[in-house]
Amino acid sequence: MNTAVHAPLTFLVLSGSRRSGSLNTRLASLARAAIEAAGASADLVSVKDFAVPDYDGDRERSDGVPEGAERFRERLEQAHALVVASPEYNASVPGVLKNLIDWTSRFRPQPFNELQTLLMSASPSMVGGNRGLWALRVPLEHLGSRVYPDMFSLASAHTALDGDGRIADPTLWGRFEANVRNFMSLVEATTHYPCVKQAWVEYLGEQPDPATDRTQSATHPVTADQAPGPA
Repeated sequence: MNTAVHAPLTFLVLSGSRRSGSLNTRLASLARAAIEAAGASADLVSVKDFAVPDYDGDRERSDGVPEGAERFRERLEQAHALVVASPEYNASVPGVLKNLIDWTSRFRPQPFNELQTLLMSASPSMVGGNRGLWALRVPLEHLGSRVYPDMFSLASAHTALDGDGRIADPTLWGRFEANVRNFMSLVEATTHYPCVKQAWVEYLGEQPDPATDRTQSATHPVTADQAPGPA
């Protein structure tokens, strides 16, 4: 019997909104509380904590990657997994969040590669910001993140969250809590048991190949023509 004692897992919980009183920041706070209640450590941050200018390849060549992206990279590397609560802007991902991802992807080794990630959203709309999460999956999966299949979107969030910031409906709360705990179980398994990590990659149908891998390691840097942002 394996009696190894593992260190507690650490999760980075990111709100994709800079707005004071954001519904997604409130949802991110709930995720942090659920993670901590399950015995892990969670740090709650916002894109506002990692301010970066619009991506500009000329600026990167002259000044390097900005400090905000450097601090975000450090936080990613300190965590076992990432949870993102993101708003939906015009049926897509907020530009400020996409821009932070673009800048941070410029580091080598690239910090999103193989990072277990859970996506969630909250919106006053009836779809709960879910379309924005599908858009957010694209750059994250392109960069090699293992995005959890089950996303959580809270519809009519302005009324679904009570005065204490909790999800008032017990059925919805149960679904939210189960989503977080199931993700935590996957992170624990892939962190401590490499055979599970290999099985998960094979389940996704991925066959890593250095010739076609687009996540780029330190020995295979992206060229200027492959940089994110406008050409």
